[in-house]
Amino acid sequence: MTLVPGTRLGPYEVLSQIGEGGMGVVYRAKDTRLGRIVALKVLPAAFLEDANRLRRFEQEARAVGRLNHPNILAVHDTGTHDGVPYLVMELLEGETLRDKLGGKPIPSKRAVEITLQIARGLAAAHDEGIIHRDLKPENIFLTRDGRVKILDFGLAKSTRDSDAEGTEALTRPISDNPPGGTAAGTVMGTMGYMSPEQVRGEQLDGRSDLFCLGVILWEMLVGVRPFHRPSGIETMHAILKEDLPDPPPERKVPPMLERVMQRCLAKDPTGRFHSAHDLAFALEASSLTGSATYPGLKMEPGVTPRPRVRTRWGMATGAALALAA
Repeated sequence: MTLVPGTRLGPYEVLSQIGEGGMGVVYRAKDTRLGRIVALKVLPAAFLEDANRLRRFEQEARAVGRLNHPNILAVHDTGTHDGVPYLVMELLEGETLRDKLGGKPIPSKRAVEITLQIARGLAAAHDEGIIHRDLKPENIFLTRDGRVKILDFGLAKSTRDSDAEGTEALTRPISDNPPGGTAAGTVMGTMGYMSPEQVRGEQLDGRSDLFCLGVILWEMLVGVRPFHRPSGIETMHAILKEDLPDPPPERKVPPMLERVMQRCLAKDPTGRFHSAHDLAFALEASSLTGSATYPGLKMEPGVTPRPRVRTRWGMATGAALALAA
C-alpha cells in the first residue's frame, strides 16, 4: 500500500514519499497541529503477518523513544492507521555516510569528526542500556548543517530486557553485502560490520558497537572494510581469526587514529575501549593534540600495538606542547 499525497494518518498529512526499505516506507508529512514537517515511517500492511518485522518495528519505537540526544534520530510520536503502525520522526536533510563515501576514503579530520559524534550518540544509548547491533554507513546520516545522526534501531537490544527475549533475538536474519539483500542465518547484524561476539552469537554489550564503529572508521580512512572478503563465510572467518591489516601507506593514517582503530577492533572485547565515553575522549584528544602516546590509548594486556617510527613532526609537536605547558 502506497500512501498518496493528502492521505491523513491521525493528525499527519502525507506530502510525498521519501524512500523505501526493508523496514517500511518513509514519507514527508506535515503535523497539522504544530505545522511541523516530519518524516513518517509506515510499516506496509503486507508485513503485518511477519511477526519478526512487526517486532523490530515496535522495538525501534521503544528504543529510540527512550533516547534524547542530538546524534540520535528523534522519534516524536507513534500511532496506527487502519491497523498499520507508523513512527513519526524528525525529518533530516542530507545524505547517508554510505552515499558520502561512495567507495572512497574521506579526509582523516572529517572521519574523526563523524566518529566522535557517533561515539557520543552511542554513549547516550549505552547509558540507557541500549545496544544498536547494526551500525553501518547506511545507518549513519550526515545532515547538511554538519550533524551526524544514528538511524535504525530496529535490531537494537536492551540490556534490561528479559533473558528470554535476548536469546530469541539472536536467531534473526543477517544482512549480507550492504547495501544489498538479506541472507538467513543464526546471528544478526550486517555482514562485514559485526563484532566477533556477534558472529559467534554470544551475549553482547556496548563494546560490540565499538567494534562496528572501528570498522566504519577504517572504511572512512581507507575506503574499504578491513575484513571484507569474497564470501560471507570468509568474511566471518576474517573477523574471528585474521589480524587487522596495515593501512595502505598512501593513505597516511595518523598514528593516533591507527591506535584508536586497533583498540576498537580488538578481537576480545576486554581489549577495546571500556565504553563509548572513553572512545569519544580519545578521539577528542586526537583532534586536539595529534599525539600518538595519549594515556587514554594505553593498550590492554594481550593487545600489541604496531611499532611506529616517531617523526620529526611528532617530536616537534611534543616539544611545542611541553613549552606551552
